[in-house]
Amino acid sequence: MKKLNKLNYVLNYKASYLNFLPIFTAISIFVIVMGISSVSFAITGLEIMQRAKDRYDGDSMTSDLIMILVDKKGKKRIRKIRSFQKDFGVDSYSVMFFTDPADVKNTGFLTYDYDAEGKDDDQWLYLPALRKIKRIGGSDKDGSFMGTDFNYSDMSEADLNDYEYTLIKELEIGGNKVWQVQALPKSDDIADKSGYSKSVMFVRQDNYITIRAIKYVYKKKNRKKFMMVNKLEKIDDIWVAVESQMVTKEGRAKIHSTILRNDNIKLNEDIPDSFFSKRQLEKGM
Repeated sequence: MKKLNKLNYVLNYKASYLNFLPIFTAISIFVIVMGISSVSFAITGLEIMQRAKDRYDGDSMTSDLIMILVDKKGKKRIRKIRSFQKDFGVDSYSVMFFTDPADVKNTGFLTYDYDAEGKDDDQWLYLPALRKIKRIGGSDKDGSFMGTDFNYSDMSEADLNDYEYTLIKELEIGGNKVWQVQALPKSDDIADKSGYSKSVMFVRQDNYITIRAIKYVYKKKNRKKFMMVNKLEKIDDIWVAVESQMVTKEGRAKIHSTILRNDNIKLNEDIPDSFFSKRQLEKGM
């Protein structure tokens, strides 16, 4: 009798164990998956973009820019620009002067890129033919900058608080580990001003530089822009994009592109504060 009771106990125990086995397995899988997720996403999309924004890129920079505009037939137009940039505390000011060809010579573009949350950046364009400075208002920042594939909104940094950032995944591009981060504007007004309904950025993990981006054009569902950094160089121990490109596509068809080449780059040289003024914009270099 004792042997029979013992046998029944063993059989009942095994049956109970088998009944709970699927639950134990599910719990184990959940713990493993959660552990992997926490390792892969130990940083948030917002934190990545904040670090990218805070990356040290020098207190000032001067350079010669070559701008190449390419239409859908492959026809090229080349423009030359002298560019200046300087930090003013947490804000950044920049000014560009077009030097060639004749139809854009002496055109100037001045930007005050403010760090303060909710404060719109200021931009002015000097048109020498009219001898007039035009302020680029918020409703104009989705427009093309001087016929390029860059919007006026692309010429200054986005306010991080205007967007919801999501880390999508980690991957490798050109042998470098990158984060893929999606940015969605928090309102239609922000999308309308920037000209983009969504952006996907690919940020290098070693230096926090966005080396690729896909920008979805607002109210034009089939149109996208593709930004690529073609060449990076370390100058005075600071990573600098020396060649970048923006390509506009309608579906799969390439309709226009702009290539920017940076040359004669000098960092942390003294530039007078007065150089970043509307008076200097009219005066030129």
